[in-house]
Amino acid sequence: MSDTVSPLAPKTYPQMPPIDGVRIATAEAGIKYKGRTDLLAMVFDEGTTVAGVFTRSKCPSAPVDFCRANLPGGKARILVVNSGNANAFTGKKGRETTSLTGKIAARAAGGAEAEVFLASTGVIGEPLDAMKFAHLLGDMVARAEPGLWAEAGKAIMTTDTYPKYLTATVKIDGVSVTINGIAKGAGMIAPDMATMLSFVATDAPIGAQALQDILGNGVDGTFNAVTVDSDTSTSDTLMLFATGAAEKRGAPHIEDAADPRLSDFREALDGLLRALALQVVRDGEGARKQIGITVTGAESDVSAKKIALSIANSPLVKTAVAGEDANWGRVVMAVGKAGEPADRDLLAIWFGDIRVAHQGERDPGYSEEAVSAYMTGDEVDIRVDLGLGDGQATVWTCDLTKEYVAINGDYRS
Repeated sequence: MSDTVSPLAPKTYPQMPPIDGVRIATAEAGIKYKGRTDLLAMVFDEGTTVAGVFTRSKCPSAPVDFCRANLPGGKARILVVNSGNANAFTGKKGRETTSLTGKIAARAAGGAEAEVFLASTGVIGEPLDAMKFAHLLGDMVARAEPGLWAEAGKAIMTTDTYPKYLTATVKIDGVSVTINGIAKGAGMIAPDMATMLSFVATDAPIGAQALQDILGNGVDGTFNAVTVDSDTSTSDTLMLFATGAAEKRGAPHIEDAADPRLSDFREALDGLLRALALQVVRDGEGARKQIGITVTGAESDVSAKKIALSIANSPLVKTAVAGEDANWGRVVMAVGKAGEPADRDLLAIWFGDIRVAHQGERDPGYSEEAVSAYMTGDEVDIRVDLGLGDGQATVWTCDLTKEYVAINGDYRS
């Protein structure tokens, strides 16, 4: 957690309403950080369904393995999250920590071990001692309160400069339901499923399989469309919990993700996930500018996204934006190296509304003065049209500054 808040941080934060069936507590366990909360317990009423997507890293953390093992049961009673230590690449010790934490958490929440979900974020390769924090869980469950969503967002921060939390209200068959979400992430962000950590809860009565289908479809254009530094975390976890409490107010219980009564819920969830993902980008380590990259005219949407990510992950593109230099030659480079179909002589590139390149060369109406003025803003949009087909995609990233090097050079110190 940085002392200096990102200039791209939200100017205001939402009032987070309680979710019926969810109670929250945080604590200072001193795992790495002193004088701040670093432990979160989210307690769910019996019958809460759960969905999750996790990192596709071949070196996942012990908590990711633990969650994957429990997810098929489809039920959740408690989520336990710690910051400061990722419990990743910790071998047998890591598995022993998740097992012990799961047993203690289940006892505290009055549920089965299969209804426990765990997440950890922080340093990789350092053993995490369960006894540093697991003994706090009984008290945390006892004092958990419904409204502590902002506190939950703060407790899971590492190098984040601000907490990330959002809420949405939507109707299912005429009955209002609430969706709340928190996220953390600032570096090691190139999700291959979700982001570093994000947890969303709703009182909607939705079956576990339907919930999984909705969440799985929701990540592609949201958390899987952001990148800070091209590095996929060992710990990426996105989970969605549905307490079903709105059924008492007349909301229908829905088991089929294709049910048309879920269309507004799906749209609201996607909007919340996208907004959380953009908050992660805007808190990218050392970030001063948000960059949106849209690729059109590709042979397919998949091809467009690969090219967009090639641009977004280019250190040369990102440093050019940091220096407020509209160096469109670096965009050409990133398109060319993506390994996807492209034709140099059909390429067109825009910075904002200003076309800088057209038909494979500098646009005849190019104005260095106009594009330089555009680059001074804190949001920069780059668009590339390949002129080959109908494929399109949008991804988001941030600029790359000296602060990124400073933060990551000192991360373990």
